[in-house]
Amino acid sequence: MLGALSVMLGAFAAHGLKSRLSEYSMGIFETGVKYQFYHVFAILALGLIIKSGFQHPMIGWSFRFFIFGIILFSGSLYALALLSGKRWLGMITPVGGLCLIAGWLCLFLAFTGRQDS
Repeated sequence: MLGALSVMLGAFAAHGLKSRLSEYSMGIFETGVKYQFYHVFAILALGLIIKSGFQHPMIGWSFRFFIFGIILFSGSLYALALLSGKRWLGMITPVGGLCLIAGWLCLFLAFTGRQDS
């Protein structure tokens, strides 16, 4: 669903927002779409990893961090682009970015650390 939402939001931006948003705001919106879509592939890879039988507690954490990261990072960028007067939303974006980074670190630990569960 997050992948389909990425495509829909990208199309919405290209066809419905291009004439309504400044170039700067369009760039913000497009960054949200790109990072959402990148992390959809990461979540897909996590599903394939789990399906292959690989188990490690960090895989679940990676998944959670990617989901929260998409919501906070991309979601705050969408809101920033659409609600130009709400600059305080920019404080949420780095938290989402930290969640995305944490997701990648958890994935790294799953493959390099020993399994304690």
